[in-house]
Amino acid sequence: MESILSERILSTPPSFVRSILKTAADPKIISFAGGLPNPVSFPQKELSESMTRITKTFSDKVFQYSITPGIPELRDTIAKRYNKKFGLNLTEENVIITTGSQQALDLIAKVLLDKGDNVILEKPSYLGAIQVFSQYQPKFHMVELTENGLDIEQLKEALKNKTKLMYAIPEFQNPTGLTYSEQNRKEILETIKDENLVLVEDDPYGELRFTGKHLPYIGAGKFKNSIVLGSFSKVVTPGMRTGYIISENKELLKHISISKEASDLHTNVFAQYLIWDYLTHNDFDAHIQTIRELYKKQAAAMLNAMDKYFPSSVKYTRPDGGMFLWVTLPEGVSALKLFPKALEKCVAFVPGDPFYINQKDVNTLRLNYTNADCETIEEGIKRLGELLKGI
Repeated sequence: MESILSERILSTPPSFVRSILKTAADPKIISFAGGLPNPVSFPQKELSESMTRITKTFSDKVFQYSITPGIPELRDTIAKRYNKKFGLNLTEENVIITTGSQQALDLIAKVLLDKGDNVILEKPSYLGAIQVFSQYQPKFHMVELTENGLDIEQLKEALKNKTKLMYAIPEFQNPTGLTYSEQNRKEILETIKDENLVLVEDDPYGELRFTGKHLPYIGAGKFKNSIVLGSFSKVVTPGMRTGYIISENKELLKHISISKEASDLHTNVFAQYLIWDYLTHNDFDAHIQTIRELYKKQAAAMLNAMDKYFPSSVKYTRPDGGMFLWVTLPEGVSALKLFPKALEKCVAFVPGDPFYINQKDVNTLRLNYTNADCETIEEGIKRLGELLKGI
């Protein structure tokens, strides 16, 4: 079979998290592995009302084909929200609706990357982005992520290679939960301002800040080839698979739209109308505040339990929002080899390996705190702590 498969698919790693989620599906296992929003945050009643309303109001329109960039009503709503929140100057023409942020990454890569092109990523980086970009067989250059953001000297070194694409998650980064400081964002912009590359700022978690102040984007409104990715998966529902691309570079968006048209014509029209109607008829900010308060409690529960049960040799991040935190084990301890032992204690996490390029048996792991109640979190961390004390 391998002889008839493309180089592209053979170079694409399988999703490590998907395989873990299958393993962790056993109800006896406390799973901190998936990046799953808490189901209690889904506005099911309001979405049900919107579903009834759009079928009555728009009739066959919600079931028909539509334009590739997405329905104008939703795109306009997104543009106005970003203008108000970030002081941007967007219209619906600056927004493309995608089938989740994952499709957005694929479309951007398809438009920009040829085999062997240089791509800059954080170290560690979002495994879904690594998986998508790997299909196009680029050369990856990973820049160390510190507590304040990207290592600027390493970024300058990486930029010595002619780079087409730079991908970053400045707010509550996946997998680490870290946030770039405002100063680091300014330094990154100063470093790349004269480069002919596309900067993608992936921002699925930015609305989920429960401590501190919101920070400006690195490039949006300041860097010509800037793209911001957003999603309704973390703040409305992931099952609708509704994300979006924002850019002031309409020429770039035109090519992305052509790529999307070739891929799937357009994103699910019913889901677009449903989310637009929900945003129009409900207090979205109040809903987000409820999620923030929930996740703040869950993050605190996990951190308090880690402080209580983890040995002092184990270090971990303390996020100001988002869904994840990052654990660093003592040097020489493989989180991947620890994983089956954790399963024996009926607790699961994501070993750090898939968040790096060509690194094996790393001493880091990711924990998700949003998909379990506080009591379950404490019990799971207690089990994990018992395991870690034996390493």
